[in-house]
Amino acid sequence: MSERDPIEHLISLLSRIPGLGRRSARRAALRMLMRPQETMLPLAQALEAAAKAVRPCESCGNLDAQSPCGICRDPRRDRHLVCVVEGVADLWALERAHAHQGLYHVLGGVLSPLGGVGPEDLSIAPLLARIAQEGVEEVILALPATVDGTATAHYVTDRLRPAGVAVTRLAQGVPMGGALDVLDEGTLAAALRSRRPA
Repeated sequence: MSERDPIEHLISLLSRIPGLGRRSARRAALRMLMRPQETMLPLAQALEAAAKAVRPCESCGNLDAQSPCGICRDPRRDRHLVCVVEGVADLWALERAHAHQGLYHVLGGVLSPLGGVGPEDLSIAPLLARIAQEGVEEVILALPATVDGTATAHYVTDRLRPAGVAVTRLAQGVPMGGALDVLDEGTLAAALRSRRPA
């Protein structure tokens, strides 16, 4: 097949989707090509509509067809509580869990000196402005339990200290159904530090 072959081009584009390798992209392309009217054309229309309509929320950074997004516009949300996340995927994961009833703030990454990501590359200044203007009382840092995530959490905590808001972090440790003998030492240590009354 030549490089200009539409099938190969489709497979090449599908293989760029995170989580789809070349083999999975080939299977997906074959399945779609078998029923283009039912799968490909609606997918193409949905992709075009999303590309034109979806944009980052001006307030929190979530992706939505409107700005402010549906979460920021929801009057039932606790406006005194903001959960800070690394990316939109984390926000969506927390929403699927129905665990947070406040607002969010997407940083757009974590500090990474080796990766060349500094404070100016993240949405930290808008977070500080929101805290000052919107009467936020608590900021929950839901950042990854990595070296860069921890460094980011410390940096954001230091920047928020003058605002006088409570800053909390997600508890870390033993997952539901996790056996202690298979967990790494860092996870076990975090679980002990994050213990609470029974």
